[in-house]
Amino acid sequence: MIGTATNVIRVLAVAAGLVSFITHSDAAALVGETKTFEVAKAPDPTVDKLRAEYRRPRFIPFPKDNPYTAEKVSLGKKLYFDTRLSEANLLSCAACHNPGYAWGDGQPKGVGHLMKPLGRRSPTIVNAAYGQIFMWDGRMASLEMQALGPITADVEMALTLDKLLQRLNAIPEYKPLFDAAFPGQGITAQGVAKAIATYERTVVSGYAPFDAWTDGDDKAISESAKRGFMIFNTKAQCSACHSGWRFTDDSFHDIGLKSSDIGRGKFLEGVPKAMHAFKTPGLREISRRAPYMHDGSIATLDAVVEHYNGGGVARDSRSDLIKPLGLSADEKADLLAFMQTLTSDVDPTTVPVLPR
Repeated sequence: MIGTATNVIRVLAVAAGLVSFITHSDAAALVGETKTFEVAKAPDPTVDKLRAEYRRPRFIPFPKDNPYTAEKVSLGKKLYFDTRLSEANLLSCAACHNPGYAWGDGQPKGVGHLMKPLGRRSPTIVNAAYGQIFMWDGRMASLEMQALGPITADVEMALTLDKLLQRLNAIPEYKPLFDAAFPGQGITAQGVAKAIATYERTVVSGYAPFDAWTDGDDKAISESAKRGFMIFNTKAQCSACHSGWRFTDDSFHDIGLKSSDIGRGKFLEGVPKAMHAFKTPGLREISRRAPYMHDGSIATLDAVVEHYNGGGVARDSRSDLIKPLGLSADEKADLLAFMQTLTSDVDPTTVPVLPR
C-alpha cells in the first residue's frame, strides 16, 4: 500500500503548473503497473468501455506548493508515527489511521484525547493524494490542513502548535531531518503539515485483482464478480457516487442513515441536500475496512448492501439516488463478489525508528 522513496526516478510538472507527479521505475510498488494479458474471449464493447473508466493512474499528484521529495517523506513518516505529537504522548496519526486496518482504526468511532470516544469513524487515508476535499464533512480543503487538524483539536490529539514546536525542537534528531526536508526554514508548523501530507500521499492502494481485469486479464476475477461489476454500474446505481478508479466522486450525500449528525449541512446552511450528507468514501481495500459508514453503524459489507437495497431513512435531504433497489439474493452476492476484488495483497508497513 505504501510506495518507497527509493524508486522515484523523476518529477514531472503539468503544463498548467498546478501539480507535480512522481513515477516509479517499478510502478507496481506504488500505484500499480499496467500489464498486458491475453484476453480469454472476444471483448464485450460495453464492459470494456466501463472498465476503462476504472483503470488506475500511473502517477501520484503532488501540489506545486508542496512537491515530492524523499526527505519530506522520511520526515513525514516519522512524524506520522510519533505519539509525542499529542498532549498525552499517547496518540499519533497512526493511532487512528493504522496500516494494519487499511489505514483506519477498525473501530466504529475514533478515540481521542484521554480515551474519549469521538463522534465519527476514522476514515482511511488510502489514496488521499487524489482527493479534492477532506474529512467526512469536507471542512478541510487540503491534506496539509488536515494533517494539523487532529493534532490541535482538543478532542483528538489536543496539542497546541506552540507546544508542538517546543517538543520537536527539544528532540535533537528532528532538527537535521527538518533541515534536509526544508532547508533554511527550521522546525515549523507548516513544515510538519507538509511533511505529513507528503508521506500520506504515498499511501496508495495496491494492485488488486480488479486492476488485473481492467488491464485485460479476463481470468483475474470470477464470473460472479464480473456480473457484480455490471450491477454496480447499472441496477444498483453504485457508480453514480462511487466513480473512477478510487470509486468516489469526492462529493457529499445523505444516504439515509439513522443519525442526528447533519454532516456537510453544518457548513452549507440553507442547502437542504447538504443536511446529513457525508463524503463518499472510496472503495479500495474495502473488505479490510469494517465497520462502515461515517458513524461505523454498519458492521459488514453484506449489511451495507442491504442498507442500500432498502433505501434507508426517507427524508427531504436524502439523495435522489438513494431508493429501494429490488436486488435479488444472487445480485447481492455478485455485488459483494465484485467488491472483494478491490482488495490488494500488500507488504507490511515498517514502523520507523523515531528521533531522540
